[in-house]
Amino acid sequence: MATFQAKDPFPLEGGCDCKYVRYRMETQPLVVQCCHCRWCQRETGAAFGLNALIEHDRVTHLEAEPEFISTPSASGEGQLIARCPKCRIAVWSNYGGPVLPYGPNLRYIKVGTLDQPDHCPPNVHIFTTSKQPWVVLPEGMPASEELYEKNDVWSKESLERNEILLEKIKNMKTKNEEKD
Repeated sequence: MATFQAKDPFPLEGGCDCKYVRYRMETQPLVVQCCHCRWCQRETGAAFGLNALIEHDRVTHLEAEPEFISTPSASGEGQLIARCPKCRIAVWSNYGGPVLPYGPNLRYIKVGTLDQPDHCPPNVHIFTTSKQPWVVLPEGMPASEELYEKNDVWSKESLERNEILLEKIKNMKTKNEEKD
């Protein structure tokens, strides 16, 4: 399994092709997922999508803001894809709904948009039932036919950060309900 070490080069910067939208991941992501679902294949035009999951407040905008485009998703809840308004490159996505309650609080950074994407190898391969047959997964690499249990893949630090994030989301929802 790919793991991040203290020597890893975080923060890492990235952005779109035309450099209009730029961002910096201030810390290592929670996890890097290589998704082989048909939706990711279709959206990327490739065999898989490679996403670094990180809390939104650990991503700093360095240049222009992306535009958000709502697209359907397999869950039926849809996703928001952050794209450069000039070159239209997708730099991250946000997912919502009951299965993924994070919404805008968790970014799925498109690893290929990092200036140094080789610093974010996958920790896990998901939705391998729809993996292209010519894609060969490394021996010993965690893989799941669909989703996986975080406790089986995420580091202790990532699990702790996730608990903090979920608590923030819960508190925000409570505040919003009190306003209504």
